[in-house]
Order: sequence, then C-alpha cells, then structure tokens
Amino acid sequence: MQRLVWILILSLYCQLAAASDRPNVLLILVDDLKPSFGAYGDDWVHSPNLDRLANSGMRFDMAYCNQAVCAPSRNNLLTGARSTSLGVYSLGLNFRKAVPNAVTMPQYFKQHGYHTAGVGKVFHIGHGNVGDDISWSVPFQTDKVIDYVLYASTQGQMTREQALFSNRPANGLPRGTAWERADVDDEAYADGRIATEGIRRLQQYKKSGEPFFLTLGFTKPHLPFCAPEKYWQLYSPDQFKLAEYTKPPEGAPPYAGKTLGELNQYIPVPNDPPVSEELQRNLIHGYYASLSYMDAQLGRVLDELERLNLEEDTIIALWGDHGYHHGDHGTWTKHTNYEQANRIPILISAPGVTTEGSSSAALVETVDLYPTLVDLAGLPSVEGPQPIDGTSLVPILKDPTQSVRNHAYHCFPRGGRLGRAIRTDRYRLVEWKRWNESSESAEYELYDYKSDPLETKNIASENSAVREELISILATHPPAKRNAE
Repeated sequence: MQRLVWILILSLYCQLAAASDRPNVLLILVDDLKPSFGAYGDDWVHSPNLDRLANSGMRFDMAYCNQAVCAPSRNNLLTGARSTSLGVYSLGLNFRKAVPNAVTMPQYFKQHGYHTAGVGKVFHIGHGNVGDDISWSVPFQTDKVIDYVLYASTQGQMTREQALFSNRPANGLPRGTAWERADVDDEAYADGRIATEGIRRLQQYKKSGEPFFLTLGFTKPHLPFCAPEKYWQLYSPDQFKLAEYTKPPEGAPPYAGKTLGELNQYIPVPNDPPVSEELQRNLIHGYYASLSYMDAQLGRVLDELERLNLEEDTIIALWGDHGYHHGDHGTWTKHTNYEQANRIPILISAPGVTTEGSSSAALVETVDLYPTLVDLAGLPSVEGPQPIDGTSLVPILKDPTQSVRNHAYHCFPRGGRLGRAIRTDRYRLVEWKRWNESSESAEYELYDYKSDPLETKNIASENSAVREELISILATHPPAKRNAE
C-alpha cells in the first residue's frame, strides 16, 4: 500500500514537472488588421507595440488568410481547416454544424493539460455565434464589437437617433456612425477592457503556475472606427495616400468584386459610390486611429507579461483575420479574392526558436498556425476529425530561408459561384464556377504582381501557359465542399 502511494505521488510530481516545462501560449487575434504598420514598412503608422512584437521574433511578409471574412477566417485559424474543407463560407453557420466533433486549437491544448481561456472576439461574435464552450477551461468572456460612447459623428455631431433615421441605406437601418472620436479613457471602448481582462488573467496564471493558452481577440480596427480622441490626434486626414487604382481590374468577371457593402451600413457613407475624397480621408483616418488604439492595448498586455517575468516562457503569436480594401478597385473593407483583402500580418515570437527581428518571405496561410503552435509547445501532432490543412512553420521559424509550400490557397463565394484561388510568389489565379458546373465552364482571373502589383488587368486569356500551369496546381487541392447550410 505504501509503495502504491509513493508511485502515485511520483506520478503526480512527474505530471506537474512536465506541465511546468511546457511553454505558455498567448494568441492575439486582431480584427480587420492589414499588414500596414511600421514593421511592414509603413513607418508613418503609430504602431510601437506591433513593431516591438515583430522585433522580438519573426514577421511573415507573404501570409494569407483562407477566406477574407471574419467568421470563416476564424474557423480556419481555430480548426486548422480551410473553408473548402469545412464547407463553411458564411458568417451565420457555426462550424460545428458542419463538423460536430472538430477539435479546435484551444480544445486541443486543453486536452493536453493547458488551462485555456478566451477574451474578446476569438470565434466570430454575432450572426448567432458567440464562442465554443468545449474549447475553454472557463467560460469565454466576450465584449462588444460595435461599441459607441457618444453615438456622434465628426460631421455634425449626430445623436444616435439622428444617425439611425437619417440617410437610411437601402439595406435597412444603419448600425450607427462610421466613426467616433471621444475624449475618453481607453477602457471606454472594448479593446481597453479586453486588455485589462487579459492582464488580470496573466496575473492569475502567474500565481497558479499552470501552463496557459490565453487568446485575446481585439476588435479594432473593425468598423465602426471608434477610438479615444488622443489616437485620432496622431494623424492628419491630409497625410493619407488614397488608392491609386479605383476601378475593377480590366477583364475581370463583373461578379468578382464589390464596392461599399458593409461600409454603407454606417452613417454618413452613401448607399452606392462615389465616396468623396473628404469622406475617404476621414474613413482612413478612423482606421489608423483605431489601429493605434488597439496597438496601445497590445502594449499594455506585453508590458504586463514582462513585468510578471513570463515572457521567456511564453510563445506569442499575433494574427490578423484578413486584409482590408481602402478604395482600391473602388472596393472597401474585405470580401474579395484580391490581394488587399487576403494578405495578412502574422508575427510569432517563440523564445529559444525565433531570432529577434527576423522575417520570412515564405508563402504561409492562416491554417498553418494551429500545427505551428502545437509543434512549438512540444505536443503530439494534431489529428482531428476535421482535415488539418495547415503545415507547421517551425522550420521557417528556425531558418527564414526555408519554406513549407510553393503557393497559398484561399477562396471566396460571389454571385452564386465559388472563387478558389492560389497565390504564388508572382501570380494569383482565381477559378470561378458554380457548384453544378464542370471545370470546362469555369472563368479565370490571373494577375502578375511583378508587372502589375495593383491588379489593373486580368491576363488569364492572354497568358495561357501560366494560366494552365496554375490550374494544374489548383487541381491538386480537393474539390470544395458544398455549403454546409
């Protein structure tokens, strides 16, 4: 009996020792963050904490989401499966309706002894979605994505009632004003509260000593562009460069693009183009003011991680769910297969693995983060009921000259068709076809980013050799699953 007790004590000790050796994971999600800040070359953007995180590890310069819209992109991240593998392309369909037994990233870490917690916008919030109870050790803590203090516009100081009942868009009542600049503390808006809760969780983990997987989902710079006044004062509307090319690509299918959808749900944006230069500058100003506000909240979390002496034991990964159009092609926000909507920032700092201030030009995808974090934590390779489409980026983190694939893959549905796309280091091919159509009836877009970085012309019809080469690469991917709805 005594021998059995000692065996149990030794086993418990070994489990605790193994847990204490595990690195923590701090996963930071940022809504609508495009790779347009200091670390990515836009040194006019006030982003000291994003830049600081980039300087502590590796910056990925050719990272792409798998679908340029909030909910599906987060499904891709948290399940490691592309939209075309899940059959989930819309905001309102919960991924568990398509793959009920899917094992999410936090759920996998939880199964392997981690305490998992989420704050803010991690899984998509809204359209019937909030969180995923089985993924977390404690209840998920959400906050507002659309969050006003004054319900005011910089143009005319509209009240909420005026905003709701003036300039009503064709698609129904507006959500409110497109921006708000209020002289308030950071916690007046959601990201300040998310950072404060994240700090509280880190303090709890420091006391408990248990390995943690903490996910913070910051909501800015998502619309509406609401941020405290001091962040607006970091910029002048006159300093922003407007889009150079504001037409759809020549020769592109008419259904491939969009204009003001989502943006026109907010006052004072018109239902349809054009958008005045003054309004464009105000919108871009709001985007970067919101980005800098989010950056300051990130800084508060990073400061606390260092104050608690947790930084040497914690892997930090930051991911933007998709890119963002600022008027290029006449398009605003996301929801396309074009470069500005699909290129994203990914920053990874892994003590003992990454080199400070390193960068990689390797093509990577959102789905790669799941197996990467599992690999960095020393956990068994993940095998879920869902397809794991990603590949560990650890070889690149150790050696920035390495790569794990020769193209990135993404998709977006439009006009009753699905556009599947691949992006190589030089080209993007998009194949458009209806679900019941054969490949022979597909339409294609092809862009050469060496000669035409602004995507001014679809060259699919005039460059058959490249088109056919890329079609053969696209054909290596499984057929897309039908929409699970």
